[in-house]
Amino acid sequence: MRLRRDGASNTEWIENGLKAALFVDARAMVEGLLNDPQVEVAGADKLPGEKRGGFHEKVVQSMFGAVRLRREYFYHAERGCGRYPMDEALGLENGYTPAVVRMMCRAGTRDTYEESSADLLAYAGLALSAQEINRMVQRIGPGMRAEMEEQKSTDQTEAVPRLYVSCDGTGVPMRRSELVEVKGKGDDGKAKTREVKVGCVFTQHPREGEEPFRDIDSTSYIATLRRCDSFGPLLRKEAYRRGMGRAKEIIFIADGAAWIWEIVRTCFFGAIEILDYYHAHEYLVEIVDLLYGKSSELGKQQIENWKNRLFEDRVLEVIAAARVLGENLSTDQQEILNAKINYFQNNHTRMLYGTYKSKGYFYGSGVIEAGCKSVIGKRAKQSGMFWSEKGAEDVLAIRTALYSNRFDQYWNHSYSC
Repeated sequence: MRLRRDGASNTEWIENGLKAALFVDARAMVEGLLNDPQVEVAGADKLPGEKRGGFHEKVVQSMFGAVRLRREYFYHAERGCGRYPMDEALGLENGYTPAVVRMMCRAGTRDTYEESSADLLAYAGLALSAQEINRMVQRIGPGMRAEMEEQKSTDQTEAVPRLYVSCDGTGVPMRRSELVEVKGKGDDGKAKTREVKVGCVFTQHPREGEEPFRDIDSTSYIATLRRCDSFGPLLRKEAYRRGMGRAKEIIFIADGAAWIWEIVRTCFFGAIEILDYYHAHEYLVEIVDLLYGKSSELGKQQIENWKNRLFEDRVLEVIAAARVLGENLSTDQQEILNAKINYFQNNHTRMLYGTYKSKGYFYGSGVIEAGCKSVIGKRAKQSGMFWSEKGAEDVLAIRTALYSNRFDQYWNHSYSC
């Protein structure tokens, strides 16, 4: 024996050999079990109008390799279609078992299809091409999106003290055919991306004397290329699924984009509205730079002074002071300054940071910003990627389910044992 002959050394060859042998035995067992004539198959009886078409053989990809499945075929002449009851009972998807499909979808939405193909071969011994994984994601994506967007009863949802909602948009590179009549932000007006609207919901159980802490694993996401009038109701549905109807406080945090606050007005009326502090701070720095020049000592002092006023709920004083100081600027500079001051003016009721801090609220949109980067950007914005609308929607449907801890829930519901 090699181990006795060569002595103790790297034993990877032992583990790989045992794994290959076990897979051969497991594959034979699976094939035998699935072809057992005494196993009952749901829907195996001939339905009205159907004719028996005999038994057909099919090669099915399982976790342990390809197995040959013998199943009966029924054909309905008037409808011009047939069915294999065994395929339906086993939940086969285009020649793959549910266990393999689950791994294909999980891997395909974690990384590029090429990387997913390599990972499945390395980790599970499954030789599946990038194209196969792509096709499977597009096959499963629509059903998973429909399931995730269906509003469920919240009767069993535990009431939470605070439920937070947030949303933002991020551009995803698209194929040219998907950018017809889409306006771009560049000087040439040509678009290279389309905006994915991303929403998240999370909860907080505040404790007196402690810094705000988001409940562990409480964040769920939605993402779509659809327009605001469709996205808003979807985000509202997700918030209700998460228990918005029973939450003591509902808090919506976002940047100053007009489309976001229109969604709040129409879909989250009565929520506590908070302008993300970090966006407000960026505008504050830009205002000071216009008034005092970049990196001036006087400007640095003014930033600290006005920051303190913001946390004293005195944003209107900052607005008034900035307007007075800007009277000596040139006409062009005043126009730029007023646009930035108006950002504060339009959002001043959402900038009571002293109140938010004293109540232990979150007042930064870091959760949704991170979601745009990790949930969307990490998969959909890699170099060289150009998406079709369907391709992007299917990947994002499965990926948001995965990051919302709903992926396995969908699988267990759709392919219940």
